[in-house]
Amino acid sequence: MDKLNRRTLLKVLGAAPAAAGFTWTEAEAAQAAKSQAARRTGAKPAAFKPKFFTAHEWATVNLLVDIIIPKDERSGSATDAGVPEFMDFMMSDQPGRQTAMRGGLRWIDAQCEKRYDKRFLECTEAERTAVLDDIAWPQKAKPEFLHGVTFFNSFRDLTAAGFWSSKMGVIDLEYTGNTMMPEWPGCPPEALKKLGVG
Repeated sequence: MDKLNRRTLLKVLGAAPAAAGFTWTEAEAAQAAKSQAARRTGAKPAAFKPKFFTAHEWATVNLLVDIIIPKDERSGSATDAGVPEFMDFMMSDQPGRQTAMRGGLRWIDAQCEKRYDKRFLECTEAERTAVLDDIAWPQKAKPEFLHGVTFFNSFRDLTAAGFWSSKMGVIDLEYTGNTMMPEWPGCPPEALKKLGVG
């Protein structure tokens, strides 16, 4: 038996509680191993396969989140941040939201079919904007768009939650929390002035 040194012992002790907490399925373990191998070799990971969304819904979600949070000079788009993957996880994790999500995506397609005789994905940018403008402003929306407004509010909130909880979103916010400050210089003078106490 090899001699057990302190470093090896700490590794074993540290891994035991974590290993006891994992309850991966065989498929999840295989996917994790595949992802880890891809990271090590630098190979591009396999394309994400949604568990909840259909192919048409997935394409609609990808387009819609990028309309809500497009790429700009400051950061990438919602799809760059992985928001559709976040939404797919949320729908799988919270079955109570599934009907509203699926119904809302269908509502948008139905509105486009009613107005333009084609679904949201096939519409022009101006046609999509017209539909979304009717549901994006709850205070201005007509009563007949209530279902669309409710869906879009929830979808927009989920998009924002996914984006600003991602690594890209945290950088976009310039969030500096959890950063060690060797000394506390006090509240910045400009902030005190803004509050009227400086």
